[in-house]
Amino acid sequence: MSVFWTVVDFIIVLTRPEPAYYSFASAILLRSVLIFCMSLVIGYVLVFKLKRLFRNRSLAVSFVFRSGILFIAAFIVNYLIHAANIIFILHLSVGEALQRYGQDAFHPLWLTQKIIYWMALFVFTQLIIEVNEKYAPGVFMDILLGKYLEPKIERRIVMFIDLKDSTPIAEKLGHQQYFKFIREFIYQISNALIEHGGSIYQYVGDEVVVSWLFEKKNTRKCMDALIEARKNLQKRGEHFRRRYGLIPEFRVGIHLGDVTVGEIGVIKKDIAMSGDTMNTTARIRSACSELNQKYIVSLDFRENVDLKDWQTESLGIVELKGKNHGIELFSLKI
Repeated sequence: MSVFWTVVDFIIVLTRPEPAYYSFASAILLRSVLIFCMSLVIGYVLVFKLKRLFRNRSLAVSFVFRSGILFIAAFIVNYLIHAANIIFILHLSVGEALQRYGQDAFHPLWLTQKIIYWMALFVFTQLIIEVNEKYAPGVFMDILLGKYLEPKIERRIVMFIDLKDSTPIAEKLGHQQYFKFIREFIYQISNALIEHGGSIYQYVGDEVVVSWLFEKKNTRKCMDALIEARKNLQKRGEHFRRRYGLIPEFRVGIHLGDVTVGEIGVIKKDIAMSGDTMNTTARIRSACSELNQKYIVSLDFRENVDLKDWQTESLGIVELKGKNHGIELFSLKI
């Protein structure tokens, strides 16, 4: 997003009349650097802070409030750009910089152009963010570029996470409260997964399916995501206890293997994953209940992740439903 905003601004400066000092290459470079740096800050606030602030509001309300905040930020950024150029390029004082900015900022033509430009930029940016979140980070770009029009076989780390004791919790809370409980549970889990590079494949009730392309560093990210998800729930423990009377726990199954990935759908296009690896991971997660474990991984995954001996315990060869042969499973002690 920062690169996009910087490039757009650079094009605008070159094609639209600006103050005379923008004829200097140094002024344009200074402006671009400031735009890029400030865009990083605004992008962080927009994607992380404001998203969390308005996550329980409608999209329309979120758009209006975020746009208002971005307009204020845009005026501040423009003042900093004007001031920096006037002080460092024209070598005038801070007072003169403020005076000049006041003259520009309240000129009807300048103000109208800026408002239209900002409005178009902010709405477009927010739409891209919403679309990206709708498909999960990175998926929309894969669909846009047609990466998976022809199905591909990829080696992936797959993780299935679901809520422990979901049935008694649902009976205790009732339909509406249980839905709110699940929404908050999935929100906390998802933040941890995305933060550590996980590609969320789908939500099914209280279950989250996520994957990483197989690389050594991603096996570590997978473990870090699991630990972070648990920390997120612990940090919100008092909130969950106060509002719902209990703190959610989850069960996890992790496996590694080949997955067929391809684009699917007509009205609602998406990236689908299929294959034995997906089915096996689902069975491993189900085995958590049968074996009274929270976190279970396959031998294939254990052999490719940097874990100390005491962090796993063999559960032996386990027969999984739908599998012709048993596989060795390990419980995680983290």
